[in-house]
Amino acid sequence: MPELTPDELLTTTRSVRKRLDMTRPVDPALVRECLEIALQAPSGSNAQRWHWLVLTDPEKRREIGALYRKSCRAYLDSPGAAGRLYANDPARSQVQARVNDSVAHLADRMGEVPVLVIPCLQLPSGDLPEGNQAGVWGSVLPAAWSYMLAARSRGLGTAWTTLHLAYEAEAARVLNLPDDVRQAALIPTAHYTGETFKPARRTPLDEVLHENGW
Repeated sequence: MPELTPDELLTTTRSVRKRLDMTRPVDPALVRECLEIALQAPSGSNAQRWHWLVLTDPEKRREIGALYRKSCRAYLDSPGAAGRLYANDPARSQVQARVNDSVAHLADRMGEVPVLVIPCLQLPSGDLPEGNQAGVWGSVLPAAWSYMLAARSRGLGTAWTTLHLAYEAEAARVLNLPDDVRQAALIPTAHYTGETFKPARRTPLDEVLHENGW
């Protein structure tokens, strides 16, 4: 396991797409360890309505990967695709182009990733409520991020993805989900190649910090 300080873990957990090792099996015990840690995250009213699908079956991974690829192709052709953002900023557009390329790379290989983790929420009524969506998804997103941090600390790479949700109903049929369970994300999980993870360039804090109001 990498020896990382808390700050190193938090600042070097990257979206891993091109460097996921598709050939090396992932020990199911490692995934279980990461999920045990994820269950310590907070949830609204401590309801803990999360559920976790762990896909290792080759056929199910292939089917979910096909849905992801179809959705990703539409995304890459859209005005909001990573490669089309910040086109007037030469330095930043280069970064965006690399992100775009890595997204396309993963889209063609999602079904080959050794483990696909899908965090879900079981809703009391079966329907997403109107209005405060943040309150709903805030009851699973911290746990999903905890899973990704735990994976990083154990030498596993992950990426937060949601593009397959354009075909959420089709994915639910593949997964045999009950009607009251909704998917939150798709997290590919694999050993990674290389050891060069480092903090990414971000917009300076002072450009996004607002104190006591906007």
